[in-house]
Amino acid sequence: MNANIGDRLHVHGNVVGQADRQGEIIEVRGPGGRPPYLVRFDDGHQTLVYPGPDAVVESARRTEGADG
Repeated sequence: MNANIGDRLHVHGNVVGQADRQGEIIEVRGPGGRPPYLVRFDDGHQTLVYPGPDAVVESARRTEGADG
């Protein structure tokens, strides 16, 4: 998994009733865009994340051009 600053991290809930979480990657600490990532989640909470198989990185470059 590789990411850039500004990409979105989407973590799917893996327990029944657990909501998905989304946030912006504000810092990439691993070499070559690899984890860990400092993420600011939509609720304002910031934390260091080592994404598991329940996580997807959504490229900021892809979403910028989606409206036009």
